[in-house]
Amino acid sequence: MKKFNTIILKILKWTGITIVSVLFLMFIIPILFPGTISEQVKIFANKRLAGKLDYKKTHLTFFRHFPSLTVSVDDVLLKGSKPFQNDTLLAAKEVAAGINLKNLIFDGDIKIDEIYVTNAYANVFVNSKGQANYNVYVAKPSEKPKDTTASGTSIKLDLIKFKDCHIKYNDHAARVSVDAKGLNYTGKGGLSEDIFDLKTDLDIDKLDFSLNRVYYAQQKTLHADLITRINTNALTFVLRKNELRINKLPLKFTGDLSILKDGYNLNIEAASEKTTIRDMISVLPPQYLKWADDTKIEGKSDLFFSLKGRFSESENRKPRLKARLFVQDGFVSSGKAPVPMNHLNMDLNVDLPSLDTEQLMIDLKKLSFDLGPNNSFRAVVKTKGLDEMQINADIKGAVNLQTLQQALGLKDIEVRGLMDTNIRSNGIFSLDKKLFPKTKGYLNLKNGWLKTKYYPNPIKNISIVANINNTDGTFKSLGVKLDPFKFDFEENPVFVNADLQNFEDLLYKVKAKGVLNVGRIYKVFAKKGLDISGLIMADLSLNGRQSYATTGQYSKLDNKGTLILKNIKATTEYLPKSFYINEGQFQFENEKMWFRKFFATYGKSDFALNGYLLNTINYFIERKGTLHGKFVLNSRYILVDEFMALKNGDNTDQSLDVEYAKVENPKSSGVVIIPKNLDVSLQANAQKVSFKGLNLNHLKGLASVNKGQVYLKNTSFDIIGSRMNIDARYQDESPLTANYDVALKVQDFDVQRAYKEIDMVREMATAAKDVKGIVSVDYKLKGDFDKNMAPIYPSLEGGGIVNLRDVEVKNLKMLSAVGDNIGANAFDNPDMKGVNIETHIKNNLIHVDKFTFKVSVLRPSISGTTSFNGLLDLLVRVGLPPGGWIGFPIVVTGTHEKPKIKIFSKTGQGIIDALYNKKTNKVIRQERRAAKKTRRQQRKDQKAQTEKAKNAEKQIDKNLKEK
Repeated sequence: MKKFNTIILKILKWTGITIVSVLFLMFIIPILFPGTISEQVKIFANKRLAGKLDYKKTHLTFFRHFPSLTVSVDDVLLKGSKPFQNDTLLAAKEVAAGINLKNLIFDGDIKIDEIYVTNAYANVFVNSKGQANYNVYVAKPSEKPKDTTASGTSIKLDLIKFKDCHIKYNDHAARVSVDAKGLNYTGKGGLSEDIFDLKTDLDIDKLDFSLNRVYYAQQKTLHADLITRINTNALTFVLRKNELRINKLPLKFTGDLSILKDGYNLNIEAASEKTTIRDMISVLPPQYLKWADDTKIEGKSDLFFSLKGRFSESENRKPRLKARLFVQDGFVSSGKAPVPMNHLNMDLNVDLPSLDTEQLMIDLKKLSFDLGPNNSFRAVVKTKGLDEMQINADIKGAVNLQTLQQALGLKDIEVRGLMDTNIRSNGIFSLDKKLFPKTKGYLNLKNGWLKTKYYPNPIKNISIVANINNTDGTFKSLGVKLDPFKFDFEENPVFVNADLQNFEDLLYKVKAKGVLNVGRIYKVFAKKGLDISGLIMADLSLNGRQSYATTGQYSKLDNKGTLILKNIKATTEYLPKSFYINEGQFQFENEKMWFRKFFATYGKSDFALNGYLLNTINYFIERKGTLHGKFVLNSRYILVDEFMALKNGDNTDQSLDVEYAKVENPKSSGVVIIPKNLDVSLQANAQKVSFKGLNLNHLKGLASVNKGQVYLKNTSFDIIGSRMNIDARYQDESPLTANYDVALKVQDFDVQRAYKEIDMVREMATAAKDVKGIVSVDYKLKGDFDKNMAPIYPSLEGGGIVNLRDVEVKNLKMLSAVGDNIGANAFDNPDMKGVNIETHIKNNLIHVDKFTFKVSVLRPSISGTTSFNGLLDLLVRVGLPPGGWIGFPIVVTGTHEKPKIKIFSKTGQGIIDALYNKKTNKVIRQERRAAKKTRRQQRKDQKAQTEKAKNAEKQIDKNLKEK
């Protein structure tokens, strides 16, 4: 016993010594190595990170992530790589790197084998051009062979751990958005090996996933238990064990993924077998989950999914997607339902070769349910293609909507009525080829009634009797009858009767009558976008044939009636604000829809229209119809700035192109986007038009909008105290770029006022700051606008004449320098009255034709080239008395601010023009000084450049005459 006690004491003694030693080392190692480790980590970060890294404190400790020795960095902020260097990529309460103790103690090397990230926000972003903000890691140069004896910091990861993180991934190029909140991730494996198995444990509290702004997952919980074999040499991922759970739905994945030089190779299969309908419903949007909790749901379901093939953007190759959803013996019943939804069965197959919607195949082999005797629904639908779709459908059912609502336990909506439908369809649907499947069927609804929780009053007495018939598979035999469609809302009856025959040349008879409170009916459906007080009042009778209007047989049309809109709020996907139609009274007279009274506002702008739209019925019938019309437009004030696509406004439903451009260019205004489906002419009268601080008063002229372009003809307005006449054309190319042509004439304007008030004058005519007096201009220009709707000067082409009618030029540096060099002070104040200066612009250079003026008894003339950035290459000939027949040459180079003078010289130094890419709207090369050339070669180059500019000027005339 004594011997046993001795052994126990020794064990306790050595255990205590070991524990104390370990604790001592845990305290002493951070003290012995802190400078070395912190310095090495800082050097490593500076060498390997392209983004800016900021943090508050660093710690070296065993106790934060016991038992690992970690370098912990608190309050980390990492910026993205170019061009996102000002945007946050990662913000974290703590980022810690685990240090390999063996290498640290025995080799003195800092080997990082673990990464910990806590309370982090990661904002991963790819813009529309495919540029990513996460390319912050700078790889080691590969030119030199690896030095295995060198010491320093390296990464050889065995563990990655994220705790309580929020990760956002927005890919504008792929139009994908992922938002994962409450993310906890643990990845284990030899992450630095060439081939290793990565064991992953992932939990996400709330996951959102959308594609093309359509959400396929919202606020879903996700758990993943994965084992993935990764081959870093071939960049191949083999899914060995991959079990996911989305809410309550389990999914198992198998397959592999290879990352290629120009894309991916995919072979992935997923399945959720032998689950329940309730589990399947758990992946629905969150607003439906409370309904599922309160409803009895039974039945079996299976889900299969595969994605196989190669994705390559350069080769235009995409994988094939297949999916199948199978539901069997479904049963749905709420507590108050007199009859449950029984025998719910569905077999849905989807096949999408090459992810091409034109090859989309949908095979709904079965969809059926019963709601008691004589109350059932059956559907079989098979389609192939999209624009040219093969259809085979058989839909039949007689359903009591109130029984359906009660069986499903729908709480936010009450419906009543007997719906009966029987439709059979077989054939090809193609708008381009005017084909329609052979179809015979009807949809009837009697005694309909609809009420939601969003509005206290129901829509009552809903009656729909709709028949569709097609006998030969073409548009010609297609007939649709709506006799009638009627309902009562807010004690106002609405009635529509329509008989449409022969969709190749539509024969239509339509009657519509009623008063509809649009704001309130939209409240019934909890929809936003229309003003609460909006009203539509209709009393229409439309009777005719489509060809009567297109062939000018207007006397055969019998379209008449009125349509009145009041206080309607409307939006378009390209404008940041809403239009408010205060009042719109429209009268239909055969081919014309007259605007008798139309008053609308847009932000600070107001519009009154009087005129007509032509063939509005054809616009709604044609696949890509265009609205034609002629109007008189009157306005007190138009602020062009608030029409720019990226400006802030109340419209939250703008196009994806606009939305992405706004995110990627938050400080930009964008350009004004013109609708592509208008062909409208306007006689415009506006008291005041403002554009970027420039005020145009009393604007009058002809404007037209055609195929996304705006034309101004014989338009004039008051600007800087003078009357300007212009012809112009404008066209947007994207939310960020536009192009324009303009021919302008302005008589007798004040140079100094123009220089002070017009940015473009300051940019194009920097010498104007030294000029006082009255000038006239006759000029033509074309060019591009940038993302702030400012002119891109290297894009400008054109030319014209500036007439110096009554001017005073004092202390122009270039002329003063000439005077100083020849001893003629009169050059400080030359006489330029009545001088015409003709110039031509191209590629950021201004080519000046020869012009002559007076300086005391001298007759100098100037010709040559200058640039918008101030470079000079001018030839001045100073003519001597009498008459200036004899003279001597002077070359002026340098810049406007620092001119260089050479007397008795004809050899200047040319300027190489800028290069501008019209497709990308980018300046490829700025203008610069050329190598010294003979004057003869310079004249030859200048002649060629001037000829290009004159040709551009002729093209402007051609563009403006097109409309």
